[in-house]
Amino acid sequence: MNPTDVEKLIEDELEADATVSRARGKHDDDHLEATVVSTEFEDVSLVQQHQLVYDALGDHMTTDIHALELSTYTPEEYDERGE
Repeated sequence: MNPTDVEKLIEDELEADATVSRARGKHDDDHLEATVVSTEFEDVSLVQQHQLVYDALGDHMTTDIHALELSTYTPEEYDERGE
């Protein structure tokens, strides 16, 4: 699945900013890495944050995406990273 399409799915389902790219060292579109920043992650455990992203991707997680390396942040957490 195209990384841009994955970004759109996440951003359309969650009020989020998502950056998705091919996983480092992989040359196919089914191994991806994503950084997702959303206010919906506030007061939610890391496991629940990841589940929200997986839910946004729906069946694509079992049919089009083989692996997804996820980094999830609230806007405040993301700003504190200082990158």
